[in-house]
Amino acid sequence: MLAQRMRQKDAEFYFVSYPAEDLLRKVRFKSRFYGERGESIGGEPAGKKDDVEQFIGQIEKSSGAFQRQLNRKKVRLIRDFYRNESDQPIVPGAVLLYTSEELAFEARKGEERTGDLEQPKGDFLIIDGQHRLAGLHFYMNEPDANQRVEVPCVIFDGKTADFATEMFVIINSTQTKINKSHLVDLYEKISFGSDPEKRYAAVLIKDLYTEPDSPFRYHINMLGGRSTQDMWLNQAQLFGEVHGLIRRGDLEPVFRDDRGLNRQRGYRYFRDFFRAVRTHFGEAWGDNKKSMATRDVTLKALFRVAGDAGDAWGKAIEEAGDLEGFFKERLAPLAGLVRELRRDDFYERFPARGQVERVEVIRRRIGKELGVKA
Repeated sequence: MLAQRMRQKDAEFYFVSYPAEDLLRKVRFKSRFYGERGESIGGEPAGKKDDVEQFIGQIEKSSGAFQRQLNRKKVRLIRDFYRNESDQPIVPGAVLLYTSEELAFEARKGEERTGDLEQPKGDFLIIDGQHRLAGLHFYMNEPDANQRVEVPCVIFDGKTADFATEMFVIINSTQTKINKSHLVDLYEKISFGSDPEKRYAAVLIKDLYTEPDSPFRYHINMLGGRSTQDMWLNQAQLFGEVHGLIRRGDLEPVFRDDRGLNRQRGYRYFRDFFRAVRTHFGEAWGDNKKSMATRDVTLKALFRVAGDAGDAWGKAIEEAGDLEGFFKERLAPLAGLVRELRRDDFYERFPARGQVERVEVIRRRIGKELGVKA
């Protein structure tokens, strides 16, 4: 198919004018419930389901979702717009699509950006535009529909998996509120197959959320989670921290054995480190009304300190028979920081221009107390 190749920073993607009938055969409509703030898709009374209701009912509980849940009313409104508006373009804005396949692009003679783009063997996942395409699906099936509809599409392929994922979150976390932890869930669909470190990070986070002996049990705002306890930090934030530590070359003994990444080894390290932190924080642990000890800005700093400690105390950690006991001894100075972490005037004690900088300020303060360097 004829395509325009575009580059932004290190990302390469394609602009295509796609005939609607062909496109609708190549996209995968998927959706799932997320349970955020009690969100759900309300069904209509039995016996009154129209074609939109039946269509959404078939896909709303599917796994492997790339888009947020479908909104019935929105699909109907878009379908009616297509049906009634004859003087304006139907889909003037580009639909964003993704395929995990790496598509071959052959530039035409004398052209650098214009050429022939390979069709993916599988279906496209929809980054943005699922409601527009669902409305188009119903419109195109009507007997008097104008079949000469071309849809402008931006296509991301396997070469730009991370870029496509982040684009989804940026788009869907602005006008439409969505759980930003969807980013982590999307990594599983997009790039975990080729990136074992990302898959490993996601597994460790899941263990920290579910395991009975985890100090974070049910306190991580997980995609699809149903916990009624206080959420300390979200899945996407934690993923960024854990994945960053896994990629540190100086921490290979923390996460790897002679067979590669070890799930039990990594989980045990974080579990025992933070159980020791919990011991020394005492009543401040989990008291988010009076203390910032378990707020996201402090916990992110502590995860980085856990990495710094792994580097500084590496040999002693490997030789420790009781890892939690080892950490309790080494992290004892944390008890003296509890007053500094109280909620009152916290931001004055740790001044910064934003959260990114404040995390580093707290990391350096804790590291100084423990004698480890960032």
